[in-house]
Amino acid sequence: MAITYHAGRRIQGTQADFGDNGAGIPAVSGGWVELGRTTLGSAGDTISVSSLPDKKYYMILKNVFGSGLCTDRFTFNSDTGSNYAWRKSANGASDSTAVNQVRQITHTNADLDNAFFVGYVSNLANKEKLHINHATIATTTGASTAPIRDETVSKWSNTSDAISTMTMTNDQSGDYNTGSEMIVLGWDPADTHTTNFWEELASVDLSGGDASSLSTSTITAKKYLWVQFFVEVGTTNDDVYVRFNSDTGSNYSWRRSIDGGSDSTNTSNTSIDPEGSLQTSQPMFANMFIINNSGNEKLVIGNTTRSNTAGAGNAPTRREWAAKWANTSNAITEVSLTAQSGNLKSKTIMKVWGSD
Repeated sequence: MAITYHAGRRIQGTQADFGDNGAGIPAVSGGWVELGRTTLGSAGDTISVSSLPDKKYYMILKNVFGSGLCTDRFTFNSDTGSNYAWRKSANGASDSTAVNQVRQITHTNADLDNAFFVGYVSNLANKEKLHINHATIATTTGASTAPIRDETVSKWSNTSDAISTMTMTNDQSGDYNTGSEMIVLGWDPADTHTTNFWEELASVDLSGGDASSLSTSTITAKKYLWVQFFVEVGTTNDDVYVRFNSDTGSNYSWRRSIDGGSDSTNTSNTSIDPEGSLQTSQPMFANMFIINNSGNEKLVIGNTTRSNTAGAGNAPTRREWAAKWANTSNAITEVSLTAQSGNLKSKTIMKVWGSD
């Protein structure tokens, strides 16, 4: 059928696709919609997005360029009472906790060069608001230094109000530089809009048979990328590498935690290795977000799970990782998966969504 996908994932078909009665094919509705965005036009210590409509769930994307020591103290509805509690791990270290706080914290104090955050918030007015946040932070440019990785969960104890304002504040000596921004997306089961923030850029698989690699081919350059892939390897244990724009130079660095253990780091590498050795008959599923400004290093937030030995008697494995591609000249326009020595099996699939 001659169906094409347009901005916002709206579907358009030719007359032949509409059936004999011309009733038509309905547009794709719902999904994550942009509710608000604030981008700094000059250096400052506050980024706030206000007048948010009441949605059941929020997704928060933040890209911060810093000068000097910066942090992120996060509040909802300008509430600075002692109504927050949080738990945080930096670089896989033991959790730290704080209760009865006047705001949340979503990253370690750092001399920020470039930082990327993805957060999720549940927003029922009569329930405490729960917040999950992941961050990848580059304090030094170049692939010779691994980025910082932060994981934070927090709550706002308010049980009377829906969230209408989100504010991040720096209380350290540095500043958020020009271009730093926060975007708030919303989703609700009642949504019927067709202006989805995430646009599908690629959907590729190996249904034609096993192969040593899988590539998206050229995709449209977007500022924010969301990548998911499912991988099985061939008859031998193998590593699966992620690369951008077919770059096999020593331009990647990453840190990774395996099953909650201490982080390991790898710098000046020729790829990102999200899993380590992938076992035969133990498929892996990965989810990653990327900030993709052409003039800045590309920061990646990633999570993977591997099935481990089949059956409910064996717990799956998990990986949390942060990575960067040190390229500062080009946006990502291609993503590839490559087996180190063998093949990816025919069930391997990769999808990429993007937005500016």
